[in-house]
Amino acid sequence: MITVHHLEDSRSQRVLWLLEELGAAYEVKRYARDPKTRLAPPELRAVHPLGKSPVIQHGDVIVAETGAIVEYLLEAFPGSGLRPATGTPEARRFTYWLHYAEGSAMTPLLLKLIFSEIPKRTPGLVRPIARGISKAVDASLIAPQIVAHTAYWESELGRSAWFAGDAFSAADIMMSFPLEAATSRLGMAGKPRIADFLTRIHARPAYARALERGGPYAYA
Repeated sequence: MITVHHLEDSRSQRVLWLLEELGAAYEVKRYARDPKTRLAPPELRAVHPLGKSPVIQHGDVIVAETGAIVEYLLEAFPGSGLRPATGTPEARRFTYWLHYAEGSAMTPLLLKLIFSEIPKRTPGLVRPIARGISKAVDASLIAPQIVAHTAYWESELGRSAWFAGDAFSAADIMMSFPLEAATSRLGMAGKPRIADFLTRIHARPAYARALERGGPYAYA
């Protein structure tokens, strides 16, 4: 039995979705965010030293980091059809998008979230200064990167139906969170391929089942 240490409103939702696509048996151990800080609770440090989610336990094996978990599960459940054949162009694209999702795509989105929080967490007297600095950093450094990445997603989805090729794969599961987060926070006006991608993944039965198991999901 696989145990998923699942933090509410988080990227660990993708692990539940993958397990549903694999048809694997698993149990969910839920953790609530701190209502003030929105951070994971200290209980998660008993599972992994960094106290972050997702983390899975499979027998004596503990795996953290979403990309590493995806690779582990695909090896543990071979023949799923969720990874292109080795040595193909699709396999190279698969590897790229699997790691790009966390390595590049999420960085500007996280920076935008952090800088939007700075004024809220700054003492009242200096809050206007903090707000001005946050806006300047966002306008000059963060927003242009988000524009570049979202345009890249839209263009790449014009190459094929899915990120790694014409077949749905675990790379699409990894890429779901950046696209969902960007759309939820910023909107994707003028990006019909991104909107279509989200419509198609949300229509998958395994996606719906994962939401039932994981609970509310707000792309935090």
